[in-house]
Amino acid sequence: MNDRIIDILVLILSEIRSSDARPAKLELLSKDLLKKGYTETEISSAFSWLLSRLKNDTEEIVQNQGPSLKNSFRILHEIEQSVIDPEAYGYIIQLRELDLINEMDVEFVLERALMLGTSKVLVSDIKNIVASMLFNPDGYGSGAYLMFDTQPVIQ
Repeated sequence: MNDRIIDILVLILSEIRSSDARPAKLELLSKDLLKKGYTETEISSAFSWLLSRLKNDTEEIVQNQGPSLKNSFRILHEIEQSVIDPEAYGYIIQLRELDLINEMDVEFVLERALMLGTSKVLVSDIKNIVASMLFNPDGYGSGAYLMFDTQPVIQ
């Protein structure tokens, strides 16, 4: 279900970016999503997550005045290219361009994708990784986690 919410978030953010996001247009978007087969629960969850993130990001945007890597992009290493399907990497770029994930998240997603142990990582795999990252009940948010603890354990 979470991967379907990711799909909804991509559609919502794409619509917001491509036009002015007036409430009436968002309501029409909700109706279109229902027609496409998404449930009211999934649509509501996507909008709730988005509004929650916007609320949290407002403080971060004001505080973070450092340089931005928004217009940069990451080149895949040969090993990553051999494992990650070009369409899957394109999907990661789309998520980044929509600000659904940040640069740290991209690295996390790529690292997790390589750890899957499959011969090819597809878009569906990326959706599952991103969904587990964004909707983690432990409160890990965008960029607020580490894959491995790099601090030594002192006993």
